[in-house]
Amino acid sequence: MILFDQIIFGPVHSRRLGISLGINLLPVDAKICSFDCLYCECGFNTTGKHAKLPTQKEVSDALELRLKEMATDRQIPDIITFAGNGEPTLHPDFAGIIDDTLELRDKYCPNAKVGVLSNATQIHKPNVFNALKKVDDNILKFDSAFDHTLQLLDRPVRKYITVRWLIEHLKKFEGKMIVQTLFIRGEINGEKIDNTSDKEIEAWLKALKEMNATQVMIYTIDRETPLKTLEKIPLDELNRIAERAKDHGFDVTVSG
Repeated sequence: MILFDQIIFGPVHSRRLGISLGINLLPVDAKICSFDCLYCECGFNTTGKHAKLPTQKEVSDALELRLKEMATDRQIPDIITFAGNGEPTLHPDFAGIIDDTLELRDKYCPNAKVGVLSNATQIHKPNVFNALKKVDDNILKFDSAFDHTLQLLDRPVRKYITVRWLIEHLKKFEGKMIVQTLFIRGEINGEKIDNTSDKEIEAWLKALKEMNATQVMIYTIDRETPLKTLEKIPLDELNRIAERAKDHGFDVTVSG
């Protein structure tokens, strides 16, 4: 499994985002998330009892230093992406960090986007919601329209996270978001997982419509996963799912 050992990492070539400079708002030595997904490349959640979050100033200082270096080298990122060792919106100063990042972006690389990869579990908090509305790429996870699949695959830490809860809160973005779905098959404890079935796809499309989604990003696993009984979905199958979504009027990108 991969843990990001710095606040600022990369740039890396992202399948979905291009040349991405990453920001990790979680500890560099622990995985802390409000989901505990079976497929996460960072592994399963750790206790994090003594884990230290970077301060807002540490994030800002580290980002400015890296952007200065990149500007000197004429190596401009396509996007500055909040990702890292868990859910970035868990950071108590997330909103302030977004404001700092937008200011630094405008100063050093005004053509770059700012994006957040989030599991959407904190969007009920006004400061998180408003911060996400400011970024260029507000990328929010929605892996299944069935609660049983959500619980098996994403394993929410908090019991209030249900499909209905997610849809109702995602609707509030009024389409200013990119819905990200990972498709996968496999099993856990002898129970099959498959969010690619016709039943799953029909419910997923209906949910996307209800939440006023316009842009959709679909992908599958690319790196080692903590659970070994998971299966990568072939690109041609992802493309077939994408075509069904396009037929419903969604703007879809595919990463196989």
